[in-house]
Formats: sequence, structure tokens, C-alpha cells
Amino acid sequence: MASNVNPTVRRRRLGQELRQLRERKGMTAEEVADRLLVSQSKISRLENGRRSISQRDVRDLCGVYEVDDRRIVDSLMQMAKESRQQGWWHAFGDIPYSVYIGLETDASSLRVYEPQVVPGLLQTRAYAEAVCVGALPEASNADIEKRVQVRMRRQERITDPRQPLRLWAVLDESALRREIGGRQTMIEQLEHLNEMATKPHVTIQVMPFSMGAHPGVNGQYAILEFPDTSDSSVVYLEGVTSDLYLEKSHDVQLYSVMYEHLRAEALNPEETRRFIEKAAKDFAKP
Repeated sequence: MASNVNPTVRRRRLGQELRQLRERKGMTAEEVADRLLVSQSKISRLENGRRSISQRDVRDLCGVYEVDDRRIVDSLMQMAKESRQQGWWHAFGDIPYSVYIGLETDASSLRVYEPQVVPGLLQTRAYAEAVCVGALPEASNADIEKRVQVRMRRQERITDPRQPLRLWAVLDESALRREIGGRQTMIEQLEHLNEMATKPHVTIQVMPFSMGAHPGVNGQYAILEFPDTSDSSVVYLEGVTSDLYLEKSHDVQLYSVMYEHLRAEALNPEETRRFIEKAAKDFAKP
């Protein structure tokens, strides 16, 4: 469940404020970096919220931007302090996609397309463990267990009775047909999908093989939206060694339009329910 102070979201908001101050001053990131004797990449990472921002960073940047209003400086310093607090996921140690978890924890809605596997928020424990073992053949048992625990904890956003995450998932048929963890695991996973789809804030659709080429053939992506209108939407693209976060309005709009085409071309929720039931029965055949 979302905490009162989400460090990932705080960093994003603070970064946006600092970018606006720089732009009002008419300076480029390179010029700021030269003034502070730091790399341009550091300024970029501070502004996009991918790097922790210290109070000293804020003080130095406010000095460069000649911010005279002490209330503004104090507010930014407080945001920097809060951005360095730890979210619940930090208790699990080094998580490669911790930035995404922070965003997901604070998001109000999530639209996701998955071509290969069931989305993490909809996975059973047995299925999640089998996915991690298969995807990370070099990982230790302890690391696998940690990842599974994090995945199960993330699912609290779906079950939170006070403010559940609005989830819309489009799955390629291959995510249903790929046997992960054995037939019984798949049967339980598919039954779990249909159970989750009964929740009013969860919508699941399947893109069958018969549709041929479609707007999702380029791969997995997710679109996160936030309750605070000052927080821009984010497109998340998962990678093997690094992830990509797109926040420019043009990029978000492009992926949003693609997602609307996906939803229009996929089976509707009722057809999807029957399709998943049929897939589960196929796994049950001797």
C-alpha cells in the first residue's frame, strides 16, 4: 500500500521543480554542471528523479538559480530530506527495479501489456517462483525467494480495500499457453486470473494468436498514472540490465494510443474469461 511519503515520487516532484527553476533561469543542464563542477548526467539524473537528491544538492542548485525566497528553498530542502527516506521495498535489499516499485506503489492506475508471462501483480506464488527460476538461472535460492516476496507484497495494491490500484491488463495468448511451473501451476494461475477479473478495479483481456500482427508486437510496456495531477504519467519498458522510463507527453500519448488499439482488438472481458477457462481445461487434459 502507498505510504504517506513515497521517496520515489518525492524525487520525481523535486526533480520537476528543479528543472522548472533551471528553465526559468534560461540555463542548460550543461551550463549548470559547469557552474557546480559536476557532470551533466548528474544534473539530468537529479531532474528526472533517478538519483537521490541531497539537501546540499538543493542548496547549491538554488544558489545557481538565484532563488531568494526562503520559503521555496526550505520547501525544496524538505522534499530532498523526504526523498531520501526508505520505502517498504528497501527492506528487501537491492532490488533492480526499485524505481518502478516506487512508482507502482503510488500510482492510481496501471495499464500493462504482457506478451510472454502473466503480469506480476496477477501471479500466484507458485507461478511467480517458476518465472523467477526460469528467467534467472544463475540466481541463488535466497535471491529467488526475495523476488517472490517482493512480488507478493506488490500485490497489496490490488487487494487494498481503501484505495486499490486500477489495473487494466492485456495479455498475449502465449502468456496463457506457455507452461510455467507445470500443468497444475498453470491451472491454478489461470483460475486465479479469472478470479481477479471479477474485481471491479481489475480488467483483463487476451490478444489471441488469430489476431496476427497488432500494436503490441514490439514488446511489453506499462503506463502508470498518478492521483496527483502534478505527477506526469510514465511509460515503463523493462530491460534485462536496465529499464527505460518515458515521461515526455509525446511519448506517453503515443503509447496510450497504442494501448487503446490493443484494448479494441483484444477479446472483450467476457470473451477473455471463456478463453482462459478453455486454456485451463486444455492443461487439465491427460
